[in-house]
Amino acid sequence: MKILFVLLGPTGVGKTALSINIARHIGSPVISTDSRQIYKELPIGTAAPTREELSLVKHYFIATHSVTDYYSASLFEEESISLINKLHKTLPFLLLCGGSMMYIDAVCKGIDEMPTITGEIRKALWDQYNNEGLSLILEELKKSDPVHYEEVDRMNYRRVIHAVEICRMTGKPYSSFRTRWIKERPFKIFKIGLTRERPELFERINKRVDDMIRGGMVEEAKRVYSMRNLNALNTVGYKELFSYFDGDYTLDEAVEKIKRNTRVYARKQMTWFKRDPEIKWFNPDNKEDIIAYIDKVSGSAQ
Repeated sequence: MKILFVLLGPTGVGKTALSINIARHIGSPVISTDSRQIYKELPIGTAAPTREELSLVKHYFIATHSVTDYYSASLFEEESISLINKLHKTLPFLLLCGGSMMYIDAVCKGIDEMPTITGEIRKALWDQYNNEGLSLILEELKKSDPVHYEEVDRMNYRRVIHAVEICRMTGKPYSSFRTRWIKERPFKIFKIGLTRERPELFERINKRVDDMIRGGMVEEAKRVYSMRNLNALNTVGYKELFSYFDGDYTLDEAVEKIKRNTRVYARKQMTWFKRDPEIKWFNPDNKEDIIAYIDKVSGSAQ
């Protein structure tokens, strides 16, 4: 029996260090499902694994693309499933690790086929966004698809606009196209969720942001500032620093906004994950319990 273990949880919970321990225990590389660590220009602000961590275990989908490259969850599904099937020829147990909900679902469930959007609808929405901003489009999404409105990153204008495109095109909620069916995979999936008490998680997030700033994130953001309109850079951390460069905030204000928006994102991740009854939850500090669970299901699957 081929098994894919999926280690998931909110940002800052402690996935990276634990993933290396698990990967070494089961003899697997780490297959990342972080939609931003894939970009080689953003190691600090995405908390990508360090050189030392990368040297301990083979990692996939870390620093493999440029922010100027087009990439999507659909492409990730295609590339990751191909990789998993290839690795499973010699490795019975594999580890997927990350917190990007769409990328995890791309592997575990598959990306649904979406309707083709007409040029008229697309142009009308983008004209509306460019002339009026995102607020009215968000209101339309809230009315047309309250389920997706609660899940989507409302600061990610591209995702918001795409969802409303689907709503206008079909007259149906965008979320209805994402829950129709689950693709069959030629391997068994076990999901391991990591969680901490909210005050502890938020304290870890705040500390990590401070560490990123001390580690050179401001300079990293400056290097990609000229490309700020790229979708890859429409993410927490960089957006706030870009506004600091524009003079909208002081650096201290930008850092506080990064902390706040990261905490908001962590809450969204947990809301998403908690809906999945297949996830077995652990505190990441209980490494022995997690390893025991992995050994148990690995043995029973044989």
